[in-house]
Amino acid sequence: MSEIPDDWRWMLVPDVPAARAALRIVAHLAHHNDPVPASTLARELELPRSSVYQLLRVLQEEGFVVHYPEARAYGLGALVAEIGGSVLSASRLARLGGPLLERLVRSTPVPVVAQLAVLAGGDVSYVGQASAPRAPTTVVRVGVRLPAHLTATGRAMLAALPAAQVRALFPHREALITRRGVGPRSLPELDRILFAAREARVATEDGEITAGYASVAATGIDRTGYPAAALGLTYRAEAVTAEHVGALATAVRTAAATLSARLAGKRPAPTDEEPTTRARLRANL
Repeated sequence: MSEIPDDWRWMLVPDVPAARAALRIVAHLAHHNDPVPASTLARELELPRSSVYQLLRVLQEEGFVVHYPEARAYGLGALVAEIGGSVLSASRLARLGGPLLERLVRSTPVPVVAQLAVLAGGDVSYVGQASAPRAPTTVVRVGVRLPAHLTATGRAMLAALPAAQVRALFPHREALITRRGVGPRSLPELDRILFAAREARVATEDGEITAGYASVAATGIDRTGYPAAALGLTYRAEAVTAEHVGALATAVRTAAATLSARLAGKRPAPTDEEPTTRARLRANL
């Protein structure tokens, strides 16, 4: 009897029901634009609900599925997007980060505009926004691009990149454009700004995008360690004190940590630490 070629051996593997069910879940999610509850998956795929929850937990841990806590539902994760391009990254990030933006503007007593941004070369592109009542009007809108080295969101993400990658984006001082003549004018100056952001785990800008407005931001890290997106808060500089800025920094760091947990498929603390964040804010203000 002749030996079976190696590339045919997969045909001898016995049927694995769990693997087949997991693949059916991924395929089912790929055909839905919105997240799908586990109970709906169990019903539509005619699978035991307990098995669906177990499979979803494994798929989430491996990066194939992401959980949307507010919707109590599941969608495709970043790994599937990387493999097959089935998920638009910006849409996924906006869905994961959108509720955090809303939570930020609700929990901060200072009127702010909350933004969600991603890196696009040497720029940031805004994929989400939420505004508190009486919040300032800013130049930022979903789809707007701004120089990353001038924005708090951009600086937060640049600070999380390797130095060589930052230098590839900004190879010489001519790459450091400014909007109104304000901002870093040399590569060593940019390095100092990013070092401070890295040390504080939060980045800031003051008047470098719009005169009289300032921002604070922190970045969410995905399962590969890449700064997938940054959450930022913009406010009128004259309307806040140093205590306000400290409280806003704490809030945005907490939100970014929650986004990182969601991107990594980890379970955040109960209610994503919302009561803790609000209590800290009230105590500091």
